[in-house]
Amino acid sequence: MTLADAVAHLSPERWEKAGRLLIRKALAEFAHERLITPEREEDGRYLVRSDDGLTRYRFTATLHALDHWRVDGDSITRHRDGSELPLAALDFFIELRRSLGLSDDILPVYLEEISSTVAGICYKLAKPQIPSAELARSGFQAIESGMTEGHPCFVANNGRLGFGIHEYLSYAPETASPVRLVWLAAHRSRAAFTAGVGLEYESFIRQELGTGTVERFHGVLRDQGLDPADYLLIPVHPWQWWNKLTVTFAAEVARRNLVCLGEGDDEYLAQQSIRTFFNTSHPEKHYVKTALSVLNMGFMRGLSAAYMEATPAINDWLARLIENDPVLKSTGLTIIRERAAVGYHHLEYEAATDRYSPYRKMLAALWRESPVPSLQDGEALATMASLAHVDHEGASFAGALIERSGLPPREWLRHYLRAYLTPLLHGFYAYDLVFMPHGENVILVLKDGVVQRAIFKDIAEEIAVMDPEAVLPPEVARIRVEVPEDKKLLSIFTDVFDCFLRFVAANLATEGILEEEDFWRTVAEVAHEYQDANPQLAERFRQYDLFAPEFALSCLNRLQLRNNEQMVDLADPSGALQLAGTLRNPIAGL
Repeated sequence: MTLADAVAHLSPERWEKAGRLLIRKALAEFAHERLITPEREEDGRYLVRSDDGLTRYRFTATLHALDHWRVDGDSITRHRDGSELPLAALDFFIELRRSLGLSDDILPVYLEEISSTVAGICYKLAKPQIPSAELARSGFQAIESGMTEGHPCFVANNGRLGFGIHEYLSYAPETASPVRLVWLAAHRSRAAFTAGVGLEYESFIRQELGTGTVERFHGVLRDQGLDPADYLLIPVHPWQWWNKLTVTFAAEVARRNLVCLGEGDDEYLAQQSIRTFFNTSHPEKHYVKTALSVLNMGFMRGLSAAYMEATPAINDWLARLIENDPVLKSTGLTIIRERAAVGYHHLEYEAATDRYSPYRKMLAALWRESPVPSLQDGEALATMASLAHVDHEGASFAGALIERSGLPPREWLRHYLRAYLTPLLHGFYAYDLVFMPHGENVILVLKDGVVQRAIFKDIAEEIAVMDPEAVLPPEVARIRVEVPEDKKLLSIFTDVFDCFLRFVAANLATEGILEEEDFWRTVAEVAHEYQDANPQLAERFRQYDLFAPEFALSCLNRLQLRNNEQMVDLADPSGALQLAGTLRNPIAGL
């Protein structure tokens, strides 16, 4: 590839189209979060003014449940001093910086994230456009790399600050480029391996890598006069090795606390979460999640060695809870456990920093089960994020699945909600247990387009028990968090209703597949069905009313606009909430 080829997707036409798509999303989501207040004009169009009042954005839009703005991207125009100006994504954020609360420190970094996100859209526009109907019949990884939007709420959702263009082309999920992981040997005096019940280090590593590869790596150590028994093997993202560890951990390499062994033999594909890899050489083997010191969507995407130590135990605890609960088991819910983890403690950086520091999150990894071995005949997998995907013709992936299933839309929706929503409701009402059930954290098992069951993932970092009196094993205690009573049900209202189902409902209504009222009536029916089947929890249902008239609007972009490097403290998730009034509950009174 030549230097020019690397940026071939960045043409004037694509940049204009990509910028328009991003401004469309910004107008919609910032209006939803009440950062901007579009004015209705006499001709029915909407108007948004810049901070100085001199630049005007005009557009048409339809409003849906949950204050969802569906902006017509082709209708957006920009005006100043009586003249129409071309749309320019970076200018949009500069012109509205005060409205958006962008500080002088954060603005340029946020603009860089926006620039990266628009460039990513350009790349996706340069790819062959796959209709949703075709994608709905594609394989798991084709769906994973075929989606175009990323997180549906966040505007700057593909920042990936740290990647150069050659690294973008090598490691971004939409490029579907095969990746081989770098393997390091880490001295046991500074590294720790933990595993779930029934696993031990030596046999696990040989199973994952193959005996031949393990022996080759051990040979590298012996050639340097080192004893393989003194080391643990750690998989590393290639970017992390080249850009961070070779410099930031140079002393560890020089002292042979870390030894580079080379690349593994298996090929992987990056997932939507960017630092997690699916093994395409052996799909039945574990995913590998790696530390990646790249800034993306409100966090540095590192992995804490300290956090990793409890990860397998937390996963085993949750797996046992699901296995022993008849309601959860009846929904078909499973998790793909994070079965083993390894982390490296850089003693000097740990002495110099607090637990938030990215310097503590540069070298760790975990292994997560693959969902592939659990499939029955005729079953297929799709990440749930795909349900919010809309193709270049405006056809949704969810609509394509409904078409393929042959079921009436409401019946298809019931299958999906029983698999996805019912276990979330039961986790909350029976155990005060909440997940982070966004689209990338849930895998759907499909058969002929119908959702059979759901698989939850990304467990240890993102589940929480909100009961301060909950009796938990000591090794699991870190998942206990204190959340104010009036904020607890936001785990359903925000994460499920507002940040995911809102988009699916609006897409299906726009296509004429399912009216919004019927969509939310179906959600209400499935919720009533769950509650009617569990009368022993009636007091909890009254205490935390899922059918309340309204709920607080919790805003994700406001978090990122305020602090795009550390949006939330995972140990205190409610402490950072950015609330902006209330939303009318779409299932109230149904």
